[in-house]
Amino acid sequence: MISVLAIITPQGEQREILRHRARPGLERLEAPNWSPCGSWLLVNGGGLLWQVSLQDPGLIPLSTGIAARCNNDHGFTRDGRILFGSHYEGLGAQIYAMPVAGLSAGAVPEKISSAAPSWWHGLSPDGQRMVYPAVRGEGREVNIFSRNLAGGTEQQLTRDMGHNDGPDFSADGRQIFWNSDQSGWAQIWRMEANGSGAQPLFLDDRVNWFPHPSPCGAWLCWISYPPGTEGHPADLQVELMLSDAQGQDRRVLQRFTGGQGSLNVPCWAPDSRAFAFIRYEL
Repeated sequence: MISVLAIITPQGEQREILRHRARPGLERLEAPNWSPCGSWLLVNGGGLLWQVSLQDPGLIPLSTGIAARCNNDHGFTRDGRILFGSHYEGLGAQIYAMPVAGLSAGAVPEKISSAAPSWWHGLSPDGQRMVYPAVRGEGREVNIFSRNLAGGTEQQLTRDMGHNDGPDFSADGRQIFWNSDQSGWAQIWRMEANGSGAQPLFLDDRVNWFPHPSPCGAWLCWISYPPGTEGHPADLQVELMLSDAQGQDRRVLQRFTGGQGSLNVPCWAPDSRAFAFIRYEL
């Protein structure tokens, strides 16, 4: 297995950044974020988080303290000072925040989710509110929640809508994009930031996951699975999709082996010139 970390422009121009061959303890890399400073990418692998410089690519481990079982749900504040990770413990994932400046010296992560499981996925442009899928209560339904970083009660934004995942804020923070299988299979949906006005952005026969609006507000990218796919598995033939912010002018940027791990979290460059993704060579 080779994990190929790459960036691609809305025009389809691609550049490979790093090729990682599987090794014991680090079988694959997943879920690239583009750092707010624009100079490096963040990925996870083997329970750890890794920094990859765009100018001198290589895997640099980041010290996340007790949060050493991180999955592919992670990201930054817009100013780049805080990194969020989802660390597995007890009943499931919990969301932690940690200072980026201290990651190389031994960060002290702070748990900011109220219950497990919770998976970090997005942050409002003003940096005040995070959005995340979580399971609450006795049922096993996954719904979308939001919560102020400063504290307070979390707000449930979806209910009775099937499986809900992959939320991310629009460029202006007024809306949230996510995927829901309410129609029978996962489609891209959009709602107001308070949970009102939920509606599908479009409907097609493919299984669509993990929508990510560009910071400029012009683009939306996501991963599209073949019809009939259940969940968001790894190592299928998928399509890397792009549209405008309204879900129109949809087009395939690339077809490759991937899925889970390819495009889970916010992945755009801060200037919206490109976004990062991972494909896999089996």
